[in-house]
Amino acid sequence: MLLDFDLLKSLTACDNLELDAETLERLDTYAALLVETNQKFNLTAITEPKEMTIKHFADCLLLFRYVDFPKNAKIIDVGTGAGFPGLVLKLTRPDLDITFLDSTKKKLGFIDTVLQEVGLSGEILHSRAEEAGQNAKYREQFDFATARAVSNLPMLSEYALPFVKKGGSFISMKSATVGEELASAEGAIRTLGGKIEENILFDLVEDMPRRILRIKKVSQTPSKYPRPSAKIAKNPLK
Repeated sequence: MLLDFDLLKSLTACDNLELDAETLERLDTYAALLVETNQKFNLTAITEPKEMTIKHFADCLLLFRYVDFPKNAKIIDVGTGAGFPGLVLKLTRPDLDITFLDSTKKKLGFIDTVLQEVGLSGEILHSRAEEAGQNAKYREQFDFATARAVSNLPMLSEYALPFVKKGGSFISMKSATVGEELASAEGAIRTLGGKIEENILFDLVEDMPRRILRIKKVSQTPSKYPRPSAKIAKNPLK
């Protein structure tokens, strides 16, 4: 056992989350494969068991406290990397229909390995977000988009919001210290068809503040967004 199950349960206790033995075993398999694979190529700087339990697994599981994911909800995890939060959500709620999007093939290969090891499936999408966001197969097809500290919020919103259908939500997991970034993103979010619905600030553990932003998709994203990545980086929406 790599993860501290008792600590994980105590940090994430809520009515919307049940961490039974089978779920904990899946999460621990993920953690073990993460540490093993990390020796071959870099997936995470956090590999100490207690630190992993708190900063990776508890952090992602707390989404269930603040976001109600309906049964069979369709989710795209944008810039999924090593699978946070998308893989944690899938291993905890196998009913969720999750697409794992990343531009790095090795990271997606790792996610596929974990899914096979625990007997689950998900769509592996090797693409840049700005390209997939212009593809009719993925554009405005998801109930939720998730992203965990991928880039600053104005840029991240342009990458993520085009995937979300009207009435759905973009869930952005950020550090607590994004006040200025949040203020600068409000115009960009409006332009992309979104509206900040919830701004949740909480302590993961003592002196470790975190923030979850829930951005509701209130209208369709104009067809010119997302723009090519060079334009997004050079001229972020305001």
